[in-house]
Amino acid sequence: MTSTPHTNLWQATANAPQFDQTHDQQSVDLAIIGGGFSGCAAALEAAKAGLNVILLEAETIGFGGSGRNVGLVNAGLWTPPQEVEDTLGQQAGQKLNTALAAAPDLVFNLIEQHQIQCDAVRNGTLHCAQSHHHKKDLDKRLRQLTARDAPVEMLSEAETQKRLGSTHFVASLFDPRAGTIHPLKFAQGLAKAAQHAGAKIVEHCPATAVQQDGTWRVATRQGEFKANYVIIATNAYDHKHVRHSKDQFSTVRFFQSATTPLTDAQAAKILPNREGTWDCATVMTSLRLDAENRLILGAIGSLDHASAPFHKLWGRQKLRDLYPELAELPFTHQWCGKIAMTADHLPKILDLGGKGFAPFGYSGRGIGPGTLFGTQMVKALINNDETVLPIAPITQYDESFTGLKSAYYECGATAVHTAYPVLKHLNIG
Repeated sequence: MTSTPHTNLWQATANAPQFDQTHDQQSVDLAIIGGGFSGCAAALEAAKAGLNVILLEAETIGFGGSGRNVGLVNAGLWTPPQEVEDTLGQQAGQKLNTALAAAPDLVFNLIEQHQIQCDAVRNGTLHCAQSHHHKKDLDKRLRQLTARDAPVEMLSEAETQKRLGSTHFVASLFDPRAGTIHPLKFAQGLAKAAQHAGAKIVEHCPATAVQQDGTWRVATRQGEFKANYVIIATNAYDHKHVRHSKDQFSTVRFFQSATTPLTDAQAAKILPNREGTWDCATVMTSLRLDAENRLILGAIGSLDHASAPFHKLWGRQKLRDLYPELAELPFTHQWCGKIAMTADHLPKILDLGGKGFAPFGYSGRGIGPGTLFGTQMVKALINNDETVLPIAPITQYDESFTGLKSAYYECGATAVHTAYPVLKHLNIG
């Protein structure tokens, strides 16, 4: 298959299933706005529970962050578990940590139960340290995770370099609970399973207004209908006129570059166990293979910004440094997406008047948390029991200076990528 740069690999290799583009509903039990991991998982859970449910997606299923994801199914959050408990309080933090530790089980169980063809590989992930300074962060995470009975393991420099096929790292934290998937195929698979269970899935149909006056009224260009419950699961691809008029998070762009498929000999050396990986740098780098042995390199930065040439040049330099034998291997696909980043890097669930929820702020961990939150929000609504939610819902949440924070993230990534040759020489890149 040939392709041109700045195309999304996941979109190019997904099955593009057909869903409805029209609706004629007068009333439903549950209306879901947004067709990513959270929305599709919620639609599936609701349909299995026998609810009359409709999901509205403004573009196509998985068009936003879910279809631009790296595809790492991780346990927990980027934020270390002790910091989660310090922020939320021990009891609430422990509840969230415990719930998200089991999120990969939910994801892979849904994949097996519904036979979702999404190139799932559950061989764990590697959190890598590129210097002994960064290894201190891994040591801290190891202590915190093992204290919470997580089956993680610190790998030596030799074993890490063997697992990655690169001499660029000095240690790694291996988490066998995790794995990799084709994220867009997973979102589409959830939607197809929900449709099979009776949910109405409608693409190219944005909600133009969502209002509550005793019951919910959801408007689209095709008309208006009523709903007993609403879940607004647009996250970083939020439409403020639908969910909230104020800023609730900063947006961070994350881009990825995929090579042509590696040869069998190269794939036997580079990530031979097919773990997904990411490093400890402030401007993080991710690495993984897809089902056809393309090496996918990711990092913070936008390809829709004037800084795009610097990010692309960095990607070429980074690939050459990590794997000199791949120095001339072309990138055939390059794409980027938006991450909703809250100030404390923790997800939120907004309580929409007791009859609905709006989750957001997964802060770079969308697959496990998104699937879990979508599933549990439905259970909370139909049972009128918010205690089943991984985190307590809140009635109000605003952040200031989100535009400046978003610009700061992009400027920081651009500065690091532009200065990469110097930072590499100083052994801090």
